[in-house]
Amino acid sequence: MLGLALLVVLAIAGTDQYIKYWIVSNFELHQEKPFLQIGSLDILHLHYIENTGSAFSSFAGQTAFLLIVSILGIIAGIYILIRYGKKHPLFFWSLVMILGGAFGNLLDRIFRHGAVVDYFDIQLFSFAIFNLADCFVCVGTALLMLYIIFFMEEEHKPEQEQKNDHA
Repeated sequence: MLGLALLVVLAIAGTDQYIKYWIVSNFELHQEKPFLQIGSLDILHLHYIENTGSAFSSFAGQTAFLLIVSILGIIAGIYILIRYGKKHPLFFWSLVMILGGAFGNLLDRIFRHGAVVDYFDIQLFSFAIFNLADCFVCVGTALLMLYIIFFMEEEHKPEQEQKNDHA
């Protein structure tokens, strides 16, 4: 199962890096183009920016700090995946998604002088510009929260109590 996890993490990070390469190769910095429209409804633009911070540009310019936190977070995530990943499929896949996204953004921080390439710009409402790796981190985190809320407690109940719940 860990081999599959590694392949998926690399696929997520690889796809993320490919899209970022395409954006950087085909857009000027700060260039924006409509991407998804339904009729006259403008939904999504591709908008090339470089973010030197983390979510919502927090910690902007603090490259060393963000690199250290990212690396430590990935190491912790790998440890948790190896040690506890077999507990539940939702827990396993949420960690894989988070690790894939985190690794994709870490590659940017390392090879783009501390900046992460962002390009999705939602037009329906004001929101931060983000990338595919961010999507995987967010969806993985949401799934992890669902696991914690609905399944983690179940695993910690004594066996007899679990049998009574299912009777």
